[in-house]
Amino acid sequence: MLYVTKFDGRKQPFEKSKVIRTCLRMHATPEQARKVADKVAKNLYDGISTKKILRMIFTYLKEYKPEIKHQIDLREAISMLRPKPDFELFIAFLLKSEGYEVQHNQIIQGKCIDHEIDAIARKGNETVYVEVKHHFNSHTYTGLDVFLQANSTFEDLKEGYKLGKNRINFNKALVVCNTKISKHAKKYAECRGINHIGWKYPEDRGLEKLIEEKKFYPITFLKILDRANEEKFGNNGIVLLKQLVEIDIEKLQRMTRIPRRKLEKFVERAKQIIS
Repeated sequence: MLYVTKFDGRKQPFEKSKVIRTCLRMHATPEQARKVADKVAKNLYDGISTKKILRMIFTYLKEYKPEIKHQIDLREAISMLRPKPDFELFIAFLLKSEGYEVQHNQIIQGKCIDHEIDAIARKGNETVYVEVKHHFNSHTYTGLDVFLQANSTFEDLKEGYKLGKNRINFNKALVVCNTKISKHAKKYAECRGINHIGWKYPEDRGLEKLIEEKKFYPITFLKILDRANEEKFGNNGIVLLKQLVEIDIEKLQRMTRIPRRKLEKFVERAKQIIS
C-alpha cells in the first residue's frame, strides 16, 4: 500500500477515489476523472505529497480541459484573497445568490459593547449575524476560538436588542470560513446552534460546492493575475471572475487603470474558465 504525505506531515493511504472527486469538482466527466486517476496512480511513489498529486491532476486534466492551464487550485485561490474587503465581499455575493439581502461591515450596539460585524443577512423570517473568517494558509483549521467569539457576540447583540440598544432582532448566527473546521469547533457550533460553512463542510453544501455550483470563482483563480492587479480589482469591488466578464472593458479600464491589453487577456481567460 502506498502512502501520501499531507500538508501537515501526516501520512495516509492513497485513495484513487479522492483524485476522481477532485477531477469531478473541476468539471471533468466521470470517464475523464477515472482516466486521470489511473495516470496519477501509475506515477505514484511512497510518501508523495498531496501537493504533487494535485499538480499531476492539473497536468493530466489539461488534455481534456485545456482551460485548466489558466487557473490555479480553488482552495489556494480563495486563500489568496485579502480578508478585508475581498473575502467578506466574496461571501456577501455567495449569500446573495442564496436569496439573502446582505449588508456588510456594520457596527451594532450590544448590551455590553459595540460590535463591528462582518455582515447581516436577511431572508424571510431570518435575520442572521454573519462572522467571516479568512486564513491565508488554506490548510489551517478554523478552531473553537472563532465560534466562542461568535457565540459571545451573538448573545450580546440579542440582549442589546431586548434592551432597545439596537433595532436588529438577530435570530441566527453563521460562521463562514475558507478552511476546514476543527472537530471541537463543529461540536460546539452544533451544541450552540451556530450554523457554519467551511471547506468541505457541511458535506452537501460546503464552500467549494457552493462556488462550483454557481461558478463563483474568485478573481485570484486566474493563474496570470499578479498581486498588484488583484488589489486594483478588489479596491473596486471586483472579486469574482463573473464580474470581470460582465463589466464593459472600457469601464473596467476606467475603474482599475489596468492597461487595456492586459485587461483583455484577463477577461478572455476568465471566459474560458467560466464556460
